[in-house]
Amino acid sequence: MKKTLRFIIDYNTIFIFLLMLLISALASEAFFTPNNLFNLIRQVTPVGIISMGMLLVILTGGIDLSVGSVLAMVGVLCAYFTRIMPLPLAILSSLACGVLVGSLSGYLVAFHRMAPFIATLALMSIVRGLGFIFSKGAPVIIDASAAGLARFGGGSFLGLPNPSWILLLVFAITAILLRYHSFGRIVIAIGSNEEAVRLSGIKVPMYKYSVYAIAGGLSAIAGIILTARTSVGAPITGVGLELDVIAAVVVGGASLMGGRGSAINTLLGVFILGMIGNIMNLITIPAYSQQVIKGLIIILAVLLQRFQDPGNK
Repeated sequence: MKKTLRFIIDYNTIFIFLLMLLISALASEAFFTPNNLFNLIRQVTPVGIISMGMLLVILTGGIDLSVGSVLAMVGVLCAYFTRIMPLPLAILSSLACGVLVGSLSGYLVAFHRMAPFIATLALMSIVRGLGFIFSKGAPVIIDASAAGLARFGGGSFLGLPNPSWILLLVFAITAILLRYHSFGRIVIAIGSNEEAVRLSGIKVPMYKYSVYAIAGGLSAIAGIILTARTSVGAPITGVGLELDVIAAVVVGGASLMGGRGSAINTLLGVFILGMIGNIMNLITIPAYSQQVIKGLIIILAVLLQRFQDPGNK
């Protein structure tokens, strides 16, 4: 009995995912229809991409509250850049802006030892404000010459939305980094015992700097994808998105203290939260109730982490 309970606790993310599939199927016949599944995948793609960057940050024991603001600002910049430069250059310039914001967060946290919560909270406000300044408070429509971007955002390949293939690529790279590459192992080790890693001669600040830069870049990719899907860059998008991303990582079993988490469980966490929102929409439950349920799920996920601790086995 104890071994069975231990097994369920250790693999709770998979069991929660399967349970959510069952509940969704029973709650609405429309859940497993191709159109609904297509929309679900399309909706969770930006959160999923950002979650991979947030996972790396959380593995080091940090947090990044600026991701939603970066998504919004980059979306605005991407739409604006399509009016003044060729599309490939507009995308690369937008991506560079996201990496720059993430790099600034990493610089403050890694080299100035600023608390991640404070550094990224400040940048969340600054970047959101810059988004409103660049757009003058109004949505920016992408230029007609960049119609290819809109076609990509709204199109599909092999039955899946085009942007979801980017999510799969980002997920695969993150999974390989964490499992097979020294970078991932060092990131995990920093969250487990930063002082030991530092004493071993590894330059800890560079790794911390890197994960925030990656998180900024992935937030930028999500912003570009969202702009491609809607053909509009709006400074108001992504408000509260950082909470969904953090929730997905935590529901996926990652420890907010750092040192524990995986790409596959984070991806499952993304879909668990996505299914909650999707099924509640299908059965017409008000949006604000979803926030209550998401909060309760975060609490339950953190409580489950206590049982996953080696000291509690």
